[in-house]
Amino acid sequence: MKFTNAKEVISHLYSLPNLHAKNDLSYIKKILAVLDNPQDKVKSIHITGTNGKGSTSYYLSNLLRKAGQKTGLFVSPYIYEFNERIQINGKNIPDVDLVQMANEVEKAITTIRKQDPDFALVTFEYEAVMAFIYFAWQKCDYMVIEVGIGGQHDKTNVIIPEVSIITTVGLDHEKIIGPTIQDIAQEKSGIIKKGRPVVVGNVPKEVLPIIEKKAHNEQAPLYLLWRDFTVTDDQHITYACGNYQLSFKVRPRVESYDIAMAICAFQLLDLQLSSDKIRSAIDNTLIPGRYHLLKSEPLIILDGAHNIQAMKNLLEFMHAQREKRKGIIRVLITMMKDKDLEEVFSLFDNEDQVVLTTIPYPRAARLEDFPLDIQKRYPYESNWQKAFIRLKEESEKDDILLVTGSFYLVGAALNMEEK
Repeated sequence: MKFTNAKEVISHLYSLPNLHAKNDLSYIKKILAVLDNPQDKVKSIHITGTNGKGSTSYYLSNLLRKAGQKTGLFVSPYIYEFNERIQINGKNIPDVDLVQMANEVEKAITTIRKQDPDFALVTFEYEAVMAFIYFAWQKCDYMVIEVGIGGQHDKTNVIIPEVSIITTVGLDHEKIIGPTIQDIAQEKSGIIKKGRPVVVGNVPKEVLPIIEKKAHNEQAPLYLLWRDFTVTDDQHITYACGNYQLSFKVRPRVESYDIAMAICAFQLLDLQLSSDKIRSAIDNTLIPGRYHLLKSEPLIILDGAHNIQAMKNLLEFMHAQREKRKGIIRVLITMMKDKDLEEVFSLFDNEDQVVLTTIPYPRAARLEDFPLDIQKRYPYESNWQKAFIRLKEESEKDDILLVTGSFYLVGAALNMEEK
């Protein structure tokens, strides 16, 4: 197979299966070996966590760029276009390079199939391999690699990073890496490598010993939020590590944790950057689809929160904004039907005016997928565009409109706004 345009590549990627029969790294290791192991040719930072890994990845990549490092970034999902998944210095991979990388992968698959006719990659493996080839080909100084799901068995776990980061541990993807929070912590700790430092964020006390034990066994220096570095968010976000302090623009509390982890990890790389430049890199970081401010009056925010922990953080922030503004909160939401819908919807206040919707995506919940009590409690509009336009029209100056529950919905809304 030889691709001629990006549309063909993306269509092929989505036609591939999502999982192998056995959950290991043998397939990706096999193809990377044929490609001369591009993942070993660029220094890397590996980031996992139930929430916050995308934001931390963006903050850290901006710090590296500010320090003059050519920086690759591999993240998911995308908001505007697929090419966002693979970036260098904040620029999405051009279509022509995407096609070239995919054709390199296809050549390697053809080589392997001479001995192993049934060899194939799953979607995420294919994407990760393209990213590794691209960053090596472009001679990046660093690549920031966001885990897809978990850690130990994630297809990105073929790198020996300069630093690993575990942002949070909570309940999500329990059927794949659970079922318990302890199982999830064990899986995420799998990115800790021998002798390589690991930065750990706001992790529940009951699972911290699992991460500490893994770090001890791997002789990996451990840097813990609240012990080795701290962050406060009173009037400003203030990061502190020993006698070193830095303040930033006000962000939601959960973002302050991500900022702190990114700075701590950056400092471990021993790159020189003044306090002013660190502040500038952080303050000018825009994270697509996360606390994305569309308008101030009324306050319109789009956020892809799609699990209990992320939704809890988001709604705490939104309810605090409502107290200040004294307006109404309207929420347009859809979620994937395999999420913990009952628990997520229990986080809304009686005052929140929630509208259920859906999007044309196979896993997206439709009316019948929502629990019965949620169907009875909230109105449903199958056409999300129609619902979004109506909610914007109903919102007055002091009101808040939140679009959430799925990055796919947030991405669609942002694309509609910018046409």
